Amino acid sequence: MTGLPAAYEEFKRAYPAMWEAYDRLGATAHSAGPLDEKARALVKLGMAIGRQMEGATHAHVRLALRSGASPDEIRHVVVLAVTTLGFPAMMTVRTWVEEALSAPQTTR
Repeated sequence: MTGLPAAYEEFKRAYPAMWEAYDRLGATAHSAGPLDEKARALVKLGMAIGRQMEGATHAHVRLALRSGASPDEIRHVVVLAVTTLGFPAMMTVRTWVEEALSAPQTTR
């Protein structure tokens, strides 16, 4: 997958000023603290997993890989969810992560 998902691209075209503000907010949040790119990517993956957002989980797996995270580091994030989310929820997100890890990776 290259670029943003179609729904995001459409929103970006329909509301360019709002998209630009949102994009700046994201960039500002990423540069607001000491975490490096890989750590931020793994944290964002954890948040997507915690909210059980399938599309975001797929996207954040790809972003974590691009940030230098290994598949084993990504899988560790999933396993950490077991005590917070419960075994069934962890198993659900594990399937999403494995789908994303097995998909062909492209750069954006």
